[in-house]
Amino acid sequence: MKNKPYLIAEIAQAHEGSLGILHSYIDAVAKTGVQAVKFQLHIAEAESSIHEPFRVKFSKEDATRYDYWKRMEFTLEQWKGIKEHCDEVGLDFICSPFSNLAVDWLEEIGVHTYKVGSGEVNNLLLLEKITQTGKPIIISSGMSSFSELDETVNFLKDKNADFSILQCTTAYPTIPEQYGLNVIGELKERYNVPVGFSDHSASTSTGVAAVALGAEILEFHVVFHKEMFGPDTAASLTIMQTKLLVEAVNRIYIAQNNPIDKNNNESFKELKSIFEKSLAINKDLPKGHTITFTDLESKKPSGFGISAKEFKNVIGKKLTHNKTKWDFLNEEDLE
Repeated sequence: MKNKPYLIAEIAQAHEGSLGILHSYIDAVAKTGVQAVKFQLHIAEAESSIHEPFRVKFSKEDATRYDYWKRMEFTLEQWKGIKEHCDEVGLDFICSPFSNLAVDWLEEIGVHTYKVGSGEVNNLLLLEKITQTGKPIIISSGMSSFSELDETVNFLKDKNADFSILQCTTAYPTIPEQYGLNVIGELKERYNVPVGFSDHSASTSTGVAAVALGAEILEFHVVFHKEMFGPDTAASLTIMQTKLLVEAVNRIYIAQNNPIDKNNNESFKELKSIFEKSLAINKDLPKGHTITFTDLESKKPSGFGISAKEFKNVIGKKLTHNKTKWDFLNEEDLE
């Protein structure tokens, strides 16, 4: 039996550095039906420097990217409270560390699963630290070629790590030409590990398609409203969209576990008798008339005349008696 898709709602930086907003996200996500909530643990001094150029000017509140990471930080004790809240509402606590120090914190916090972001896939120092914990690992493949992934996968397999891989496109938001849904199957065939999809499309249809194509894990960003400030908002689903996605994915799961045997249509026997048709004539015809194609019509239900699929066998035969328009045509009506 196919396992139920594992759905991960990512908060990332949608909390904007507010502990209160973060906890309100946990409560909201818990009502959607996903199994896990994901965070990012940033410790600015350990992972970044003032020279980091990425997205420097996106915020009116932060002079540098380093300042932004500082504003996103919570204390170790606050993170422990976040984990406890997740436990209380039945959500797995998943987190992406961006430094070895963050891994130390997450071990003390009690992380369920480590998520390795696209930019860290080839950071073997961090991967070494994570594998030492023995916890499950989810790898995002967003910025990695197959040759780069090969190196990481070999590293993890040498460590006997319990890991899975997500097809991911590092663009926020992604457009259909960038989804790479074909890669889901390629990853499964190449690495023979559980494979999922990390979605940045801000559309429920993408996740539905990914699961239908074999994704066993689905990760996506969530946000309260599409007008909220934040670097990932444009690539996020709302809470309502998340509920709809969960419902759709669960239907697909049921369908995948209930394959239809197209050779057995016994259950449609009664419906077939109602919807299938019998041959009839479309005009008054005299005894001795030779039936042509233009004399024939098909009418519901089946069983009251010769089956409509047998019409060729009727053409060219003569009537044994007069027939009235719309009468069913049976074997005894023909010579």
